[in-house]
Amino acid sequence: MTFFENHLGEFAALLTACFWTVTSLSFESASKKIGSVAVNILRLVIGFIFLSLFTLINRGRFLPTDAGPDNWFWLVLSGLVGFVFGDLFLFKSYTVIGSRFAMLIMTLVPPITAFFGFVILGERLTMFNLLGMTLTFLGIALAIFSRKGKGERLSLKLSPKGVLYAFGGAVGQALGLILSKLGIRDYDPFAATQIRIMAGIAGFAILVTVLKRWNTVSVALSNKPAMIPTSVGAFFGPFLGVSFSLIAIKYTEAGIASTIMALVPVLIILPAVILYRQKVTFAEVAGAIISVGGVAMFFI
Repeated sequence: MTFFENHLGEFAALLTACFWTVTSLSFESASKKIGSVAVNILRLVIGFIFLSLFTLINRGRFLPTDAGPDNWFWLVLSGLVGFVFGDLFLFKSYTVIGSRFAMLIMTLVPPITAFFGFVILGERLTMFNLLGMTLTFLGIALAIFSRKGKGERLSLKLSPKGVLYAFGGAVGQALGLILSKLGIRDYDPFAATQIRIMAGIAGFAILVTVLKRWNTVSVALSNKPAMIPTSVGAFFGPFLGVSFSLIAIKYTEAGIASTIMALVPVLIILPAVILYRQKVTFAEVAGAIISVGGVAMFFI
């Protein structure tokens, strides 16, 4: 077997990190224009269309009709938790603290994933795990806390609400990943993503109905400046990103995949500076690198 074949899961995870960098910046732009709820349901519908056309060509099936009951149960649950709960909070954090800081806080996903693995799957936590979790928290703290002047106390330089939104997103993503691991087994990753997206669309359809936001969604469809980044984000997120993340956890350990996929806060720094002219401090860069380092240590 070639080197690539031996490390298919790791390469898939690295591509996932690149795809999620693109989708994070795209959805930040779109969410600020038409709101997080509208972006969420529209990007899932667009992503589902991309996926369905791909599976029709690749598998000869437009819908995942060959999935078993266990696949459906766990993947639907994963879609509701990851897409509806997790992404609703994550996208809301984009509008409050921006995608760069949101992705930094999302480095908590691997430690939280391991915690859920301990609780749900009975996996054990070692001292290295706990040390890695501590380092990840320290890296995030270094980036989001600042001291206004010499002798002044440290203060949170971001909106507390935005930080809580991002943390909620991390919890949803982590639990969704564990549920996906239970549901995918030997099933096709792209078809598995279809099931997750179908569950997400259904969940958001109920939410939009309850919140009476269908008019907002309808208006968003005619907003070209918002639909372009929404479509780009849907292609690189629900279609490529989520599918490759499932390929990653299928062909390598969930911890290794999560560690590589957690590189997004480092990868996103340069495009955020170039595209959005964001000012980045040394502490923020160092914090991003330390938090990713903590994630890596967590899975030694």
